[in-house]
Amino acid sequence: MRVAVYCSANSHIDEEYIRQTAVLGRWLATNGHTLVFGGTDLGLMETIAKALKEEGGSCVGVVPSKVEERGHVSKWLDERIDCDNLSDRKDLMLQHSDVAIALPGGIGTLDEVFSMAASATIGYHHKRVILYNMNGFWNSLVALLEHLQEQGFMRGTYQQFIQVASNLDELSSLL
Repeated sequence: MRVAVYCSANSHIDEEYIRQTAVLGRWLATNGHTLVFGGTDLGLMETIAKALKEEGGSCVGVVPSKVEERGHVSKWLDERIDCDNLSDRKDLMLQHSDVAIALPGGIGTLDEVFSMAASATIGYHHKRVILYNMNGFWNSLVALLEHLQEQGFMRGTYQQFIQVASNLDELSSLL
């Protein structure tokens, strides 16, 4: 399976997120999954790519021109797909993956999660996003999704498009 991973490119985050991301990278490789990610050599992006490659996995990086210009392309790529901007990157990551996992991240990660989920809600694809809720990182977002659902702002349930896993066992059962 080709697994898109959305996550932080910041390096100044809690070490526990870095540790759990490395565990996920090794697990993906051990289970024969290919990583599709943003191609950056920073933060959790670099952590997951390095862990996956060190375990013998395959890694696809979708690299926007600004990442290239700033010299922050990961050295762990087996395949590199260049693109012009973040919108292109989201489209290409969706095109080249079967499912997405969202690790802790910021505005960019939220953008990727909601772009993928929103396009699924109107039938552009049938791929899921899984929020990997490490240490309860996504609890506030899940509460917001539940609030939106309770208030009638969603057709059906958010779980049709966005699922939540709190540990690697739960995550593996969703893939």
